[in-house]
Amino acid sequence: MELTMLVLADHMPTSLTWEDVAIRLLATVVAGAVIGVNRERGGHAAGLRTTVLVGVAACVSMIQANLLLSTSVATNGSMDILRLPLGVLTGVGFIGGGAILRRGDIATGVTTAATLWLITAVGLCFGGGQLVTGTIGTAVAIIILAPFKWLDLWLPIEQKGSVGVLIPESKVLPDIKDELPARVEACFVAIRLIDAQRREAVYELRWFARHGASIASDIVNALSREHELTHFEHRRTMT
Repeated sequence: MELTMLVLADHMPTSLTWEDVAIRLLATVVAGAVIGVNRERGGHAAGLRTTVLVGVAACVSMIQANLLLSTSVATNGSMDILRLPLGVLTGVGFIGGGAILRRGDIATGVTTAATLWLITAVGLCFGGGQLVTGTIGTAVAIIILAPFKWLDLWLPIEQKGSVGVLIPESKVLPDIKDELPARVEACFVAIRLIDAQRREAVYELRWFARHGASIASDIVNALSREHELTHFEHRRTMT
């Protein structure tokens, strides 16, 4: 137990060798590659090269902070070297913000942005010489991105959509709730005038389903039997 705590509480040395620098950079490249492959296979904006580059940038910044540590000691701590890694974390926030896209009321790329932030922290750990902490962080990231992905696909999530129903001017607003599949909720939100004889009733839909479930097609098929549909939109959640 004491040995484990000693390893985890290891402080940055005041002097570095080229071997130390090489080990830290190599560990960061390996960690970034392992995490980046997962993102690359998923077709995300920040893939293998981006993940590795972000991790290496954080590692180099922390190595530079480590090299400046001797200067800070010589000046009795007047140089705050912690500002450098903290600035790196702030800068990665801008990169992560660029990976997030908003389509309607759905935000995509949030997991990618979080992954870039995490690999930055891992790179800072390796750059500071905390190899055990960086390795544990990498392992936890892989567990979250791989096995947890299957759990995310298995869990039913709330999905949203909208549908437009064409109705003649002489007919009343239809109640589509009884025609929808079980556990699908509908809420009337608007009515639009198409021409002098026709109107469009717009409904917001909500239901719980797993990723890949055919609930959307079931909704369209059920409503098409009794109504003429003007549009159907299924807003999927993406990470």
